[in-house]
Amino acid sequence: MKYYVTKFHISDTNSDGDDHSERLQAARDILAALVAQVGYESFEETETGLNGYVPSDLFHQETLDECLESFPMDSLQITYETEEMEDVNWNATWEQEGFEPIYIGDQCVIHNLSTPVEKDYPYDIVIDAKQSFGTGTHETTRLMVSALLDLKLDGKRVLDCGCGTGILSIVASKCGAKEVVSYDIDEWCTRNTEHNAQLNDVNNLEVLLGNAHVLSHVSGVFDVVLANINRNILLADMSKFKEVMTHGSLLIISGFYEKDSMVLAEKAGELGMSLLSANSENDWCILQFRID
Repeated sequence: MKYYVTKFHISDTNSDGDDHSERLQAARDILAALVAQVGYESFEETETGLNGYVPSDLFHQETLDECLESFPMDSLQITYETEEMEDVNWNATWEQEGFEPIYIGDQCVIHNLSTPVEKDYPYDIVIDAKQSFGTGTHETTRLMVSALLDLKLDGKRVLDCGCGTGILSIVASKCGAKEVVSYDIDEWCTRNTEHNAQLNDVNNLEVLLGNAHVLSHVSGVFDVVLANINRNILLADMSKFKEVMTHGSLLIISGFYEKDSMVLAEKAGELGMSLLSANSENDWCILQFRID
């Protein structure tokens, strides 16, 4: 996947104050939280500010400028420049080292190929991540997996939007889903999802390459729609999710902070969905809706 790096520079008009370093750090934290809402995925602190990394298809300068207008520290000035980066494997070292097993209650364990688990769990999921998001290490993935484990999916048709490693698709299948369809804009992710499905003996999964527009080529409706994506994409695509849902269908979303839950709930309400539940972990949130 192609990435852009935006180099944010923070100028402090009170730079002579004793609290300069604390103010700069606070500014970095606030800035990262703001631009994460418009697609920035990772950050690197610099001497004068912050470098932010965003998939090229999510970068929109006007959207970024609008986002920065809400930066609350008036005595600070933010300037930036953005450039395209090389297409590199961000996870090369991480893929080699793997990750520690993730335990979700006493029901599920998620681990990589090189880390066997001694105790037996009802759901034992193997994930071999290749430049894809979703191993269970992030709060939103754990929240989504926990939600799936609480559902009765026998005979259900499930859609996984932005599948990443395919972990949610795999868990849904293991929980009894009759059929799972997933899609992602990143070819790395679609291939990784297919690879992980094979590792977990999942054979009722169809993987599509593209964004939510691929749903226009999918026949039928889904009983459960899963979307662990950032806030702005959820707001933009929720109406497309609705088109492949029916009376009683569930929409389960995560990938955003608690403070964004209200605007997402309002959007779902406008589309005729009622809020069933809300949960959070370390300020990350999950919402469940149903079409009435």
